[in-house]
Amino acid sequence: MTSTARPVVPAPEELLLEPLAQLTADTGFDPAGLTSDEAVQHLADTGPNELVSRAATSFWRLLVRQLVHPLALLLWLAAVLATTQSTALSVAIVAVIALNAAFALVQERHAEHAVAALTEFLPPHAMVVRDGVRREVPAREVVPGDLLLIEEGGAICADAKLVTGTVECDFSAVTGESAPVLRQAGAPAPAEGVRLFETPDVVLSGTSCVSGEATALVIRTGMATELGRIAALSSRTTQEPSPLERQVRRVAWLIAAVAIGVGVAFLPLGMLAGLSLADAAMFSIGLLVANVPEGLLPTITLALAVGVAEMARQGGLVKRLSAIETLGSTDVICTDKTGTLTQNRMGVHSVWDASAHHRPSATSATAIAAVLRSCTSADLATGFGDPTEIALLQAANRLSPGHHPAERTATFHFDPRLRLMTVLAPGDGDTDGGTTASTKGAPESVVSRCATALSQGAVVPLDQAVRDDIVRRLDVLAGHGVRLIACASRPWHGPAPTDRAEVEQDLTLLGFVALSDPVRDAVPDAVAQAHGAGLTIHVITGDNGRTAVAVAHDAGISAGDGPPVLVTGEDLGRMDDAALDAVLGSGRETVFARSTPEDKLRIATRLQALGHVVAMTGDGVNDAPALRRADIGVAMGASGTDVAREAATMVLTDDDFATIIAAIRAGRRVYDNVRKFIVYIFAHAIPEIAPFLLFALSGGAIPLGLTVAQILLIDLGTETLPALALGREREEPGNMQRPPRPRGENLITGRMLARAWGVLGVPSAVLSTCGFLWVLLAHGWSFGDDVGSGSPLHETYLTATTMLFAGIVACQIGTAMAARTDRVSLLRVGVLSNRLLLWGILFEVTLTAFVIYVPAVNDWLGTRPLGWQELLVLVPFPVVVWLVDEAVKAVGRRRSGAAQVTGMAAEHAG
Repeated sequence: MTSTARPVVPAPEELLLEPLAQLTADTGFDPAGLTSDEAVQHLADTGPNELVSRAATSFWRLLVRQLVHPLALLLWLAAVLATTQSTALSVAIVAVIALNAAFALVQERHAEHAVAALTEFLPPHAMVVRDGVRREVPAREVVPGDLLLIEEGGAICADAKLVTGTVECDFSAVTGESAPVLRQAGAPAPAEGVRLFETPDVVLSGTSCVSGEATALVIRTGMATELGRIAALSSRTTQEPSPLERQVRRVAWLIAAVAIGVGVAFLPLGMLAGLSLADAAMFSIGLLVANVPEGLLPTITLALAVGVAEMARQGGLVKRLSAIETLGSTDVICTDKTGTLTQNRMGVHSVWDASAHHRPSATSATAIAAVLRSCTSADLATGFGDPTEIALLQAANRLSPGHHPAERTATFHFDPRLRLMTVLAPGDGDTDGGTTASTKGAPESVVSRCATALSQGAVVPLDQAVRDDIVRRLDVLAGHGVRLIACASRPWHGPAPTDRAEVEQDLTLLGFVALSDPVRDAVPDAVAQAHGAGLTIHVITGDNGRTAVAVAHDAGISAGDGPPVLVTGEDLGRMDDAALDAVLGSGRETVFARSTPEDKLRIATRLQALGHVVAMTGDGVNDAPALRRADIGVAMGASGTDVAREAATMVLTDDDFATIIAAIRAGRRVYDNVRKFIVYIFAHAIPEIAPFLLFALSGGAIPLGLTVAQILLIDLGTETLPALALGREREEPGNMQRPPRPRGENLITGRMLARAWGVLGVPSAVLSTCGFLWVLLAHGWSFGDDVGSGSPLHETYLTATTMLFAGIVACQIGTAMAARTDRVSLLRVGVLSNRLLLWGILFEVTLTAFVIYVPAVNDWLGTRPLGWQELLVLVPFPVVVWLVDEAVKAVGRRRSGAAQVTGMAAEHAG
C-alpha cells in the first residue's frame, strides 16, 4: 500500500489566523507528525528554514563608485596638478582619497550585516515529532507541516499554530516589548483586524518560550516567516544619503566647474593680455589650483570624526561619519517607549485599598503586605528573582515593616491562563490550625473570584454596583500608564486541595498595587530642550495605547496643552497616505500604538516625503527596516538586539533618550563648525587669485606674486590645523534655541560666500597684495621692470613674493578668529577659549617661519627672509581682517534686533 504525501502547507498569513479545527482539517494534520519521506519532499518544495540576504554588491564596483565621487574627482585633479610641483603633496592627496573611500566602503555592508544578525535568532536545532516519535533535527530542516515541540527556555524557529498546551513567550525580538505574552492552544479566534503577533494561539520564528510547554503545527518557515519578512524589508530598504553627503557632492561639482571654467577661460584672456603661451598656462594652472580647496574633504572628514569621538564619550556610538551632521538637521524624532523614555524597570507606583479610590488603612496595608510576601518566588535577602517581584517585596516591607512570611503548606504557581498565583500558609493569629490562602494576579481575574472586600477594617459584601465602580476606577488608573496587581485572601481549613479552583473562589479583595515603568529622570528636560530646538517627537510602540499616551505625557510629549494624539495600529491601517500625511503634517505630537514593522517603516517614509529629517529609535528585530530607512537609525546598545544595532546608524550605550538630544546638539555644533571652516578656507581664494589677476590684467607688467607650490603649501599646510581647530569650536549661544535648518538648505549659502569672499577675502587680498607691491616699490621697482632670474631686481621680487605669502598667512590668522562665530561677537565666547586654534595658529606661524628662514626651503619654494620692517607691517593684518568682520556682524545683529522688535510690535497690534 502506497501512501499519498500530504500537500505542503501553504504560507499565507490567513492560514495562521484560522481556527485550529479548520486548520487541522485543511492541512491533513496527523498527531504523529510528518513521515520522513514527507519531510524530505516538503524540504525540497519549500527550501531550507533559513534567512537569505540580497546578493552583495561587487567590492570592485563599490570601490570604483567611491573613487569617482565628485569630490574625489576634484581631489584627483588637485593631485595631478600637485605632481608638477611636489610628489609628496600629490601622494598626500591620494591618501585622503583612499581614506574616504575606505570609510564609505564600510557603510555599504550594513544591510548584509543586519540580515546576517537576524539568523542569530534561529536556534541550530529543533525538536519535532516525525514518524510518531520525538526527534531532534537541524532547525534549517524544519518544514511546513512539522509538529514542533516547544519547551521552557527553548527558541522557536518557525511560525506555528499551537495544537496543545499553554506557553508564555518573549516576543521582544519581533514586537520590541519586553513583557511576556500568553499563547494558548484552542484560544478563541481573533477579532477581524488583529495583527498576527497578537493572535493568542500563534508563535513566531525568532521568539522564545519563557514558561510552559506546547506542541505547534509549523505553517511558515525561512523567508516566509514574520522574521523572514523583516529580513526582506531590511535588505530592500536603502538608506538615503545624508544631507551633508548630498551637499558635499553638490559643492564638489560646483567648485570643479568654477575651477575648471576659470582656468580654461583665462588661458586665452592671458594670451590676449600679452602673455606668452607658457605664462598663460602657468596663470591658468595657478587659478585652477587656487580655486580647488584641497583641504576641504580631509577637514570635513576629521571634523566629523572628532564629533563621532565626542559622541562616543557621551554614550552615542555613531557608525557613519556623516550621521553626526545629519543629527544636527533632524527635526522629527520617532522614539520607542519602553527602555528609551522609561527606565525599563517596573517599580511600585502606589497602593490602593479594595475600592481603588483610597490609600489602604493599616489593616488593609498589613493584609496586602502579607499577600505580596507569600505570593512570590523572589528572595529579598539574596536579591534573587524577577526585578518586579523584588520591588513588590520592598513595597511590602514599607507597608508592614518587621513581618516575615510563614512557611507555605501549598503553592499554586502562576498560571498564565488564569493569570493568578495562590499560596497557602498559616494565618496570623489562628488558634485552630487554620491557614490563609493568599492570591495575587490580574485585577479582572482576582475581582471576579471575590465575594467580599476589606473596607475600613471590616469585611463587606462585594455586590455588582461596587464591582462596576472598581472596574471604572481601575480603568482610570490604567490610563495613567500603570500596571495593576490585585491582592486577595481567604481562610482555609483542612488539607490543601488538589484543584486550585476550590481555593480561588469566595475570596476577600484586599487592595491593589500599581506598578509603573518610570520615565527616565533626564527625559523631561531632554524633551523640553527638543521642543525649544523646534523638534517634533512621535512615540511608536507595540504597547497599549493608553499606557503609551500616559508615559509620553509624563515625559512632556504633548499635542498643545493636552496629551499627544493616539493612533492605534488598527487606525493606521485604515489611513491612506494622504490621511497619514495630514496627521504627521499637523505639527501635533502623536503616539502610534500597537505598531508593526511596516507601520514604523511607513511612518518614516511619509515623514521623509513631507521633507523632514527623521531620527528613529528601536531595539528589536522588528525595528530594523525602519532604522535603515530613517535618516538616523538609533539602536539601543544595552537592551537592543544585534539586528537593530547592525541596521542603525547610531547606538546608544545607555539607552537614554536624553543622549539623542545631546547628539542633536553635537550635530548642530559640528555642522556649524563645518560651515565655519568652509568660510575660513574659501576666504583665502580671493588673496590667492588676486596676484594672478594683477599679472594677467597688467599683461605681465606686474610680476606674478605666488607660485603653484606656495598655493598648495597654504591650502594643505598653513590653513589645515586652524581649520581642524575650528571643527572643535564650542557651540555658539542659541544653538538649541533655533529651529532645525530645512532639509534642502545648501551647505554653502550666498551669505556665506559674501562673507568669505567679500568681508574676509577682499580685505585679505588688499592687505597681502599691498604688502607685495610695497616691497617691490621700496626697492626701486617700476611698473614693467624685469624681475626674472638674473635681473638686478630678482632678489627683490623673491622677497616681495615671500611678503605676499606671509601676508596671506597673517590674514589667515584674522580670518580664523573671525570665523569662530557666525553672528555673535568673538568677545562673547572668549578670544582665547579655543586652545586648539591657538596651537594651530602657532603651527602655521612656525611653518611660515620655517619656509621663510631655512635656506634649503628658500631655494625650493623661491622664498627669502623678511626683515623687521616687513614683519612690523604684517602684525596688524590679522587685527584688520577680524575688525572688518566684527563690524559687519554688529550691523547684522542690530538689523536682526530691529526686525524682531518690529515683528513683536506687529504681533501685539494684531
